[in-house]
Amino acid sequence: MTPPSLLIRPSTAADLPAITAVYAHAVLQGTGTFELEPPDLAEMARRRDDVLSKHLPWLVAQQGDRVLGYAYANHFRPRLAYRFCLEDSIYLHQDARGQGVGRLLLTELVSRCEAAGARQMLAVIGDAANLGSVGVHAALGFEHSGVLKAAGWKFDRWLDVVLMQRTLGSGATLPAQD
Repeated sequence: MTPPSLLIRPSTAADLPAITAVYAHAVLQGTGTFELEPPDLAEMARRRDDVLSKHLPWLVAQQGDRVLGYAYANHFRPRLAYRFCLEDSIYLHQDARGQGVGRLLLTELVSRCEAAGARQMLAVIGDAANLGSVGVHAALGFEHSGVLKAAGWKFDRWLDVVLMQRTLGSGATLPAQD
């Protein structure tokens, strides 16, 4: 069920306190990220600026005056050959989970990345038990491409990483155009 009057839009600097709070909760309470210490507002602003400087999307889901979550895409790796391959990241406020917000964010993120010329999108999902993230990615056409066993140690246990991939646009059927 999608929350009423939900708006998916590009983030602004004014969203950073809410974005920082959503991510801090994910770091401290969840296994979707392998960070152990939540970054402060200045670091989250730096990360957002980095993504935007590459002309990549950083979106928020807003209901009323409340940010329910955010999503962004960044290059999978910094080497130039990876420039058409993006990795998505999605984080939701704990009260917004299971309501379709993540699906709407990911749908819009995929659309904007396709429009920007990206050819592949990867999901690098922390914790194989993160069924919500695995499920939303699968529902939007991402295919399972591997598992990195025991790649992270958090909350006194080993965690796997699930890799999923989706072709964007023409994928590998046509040569890349810079």
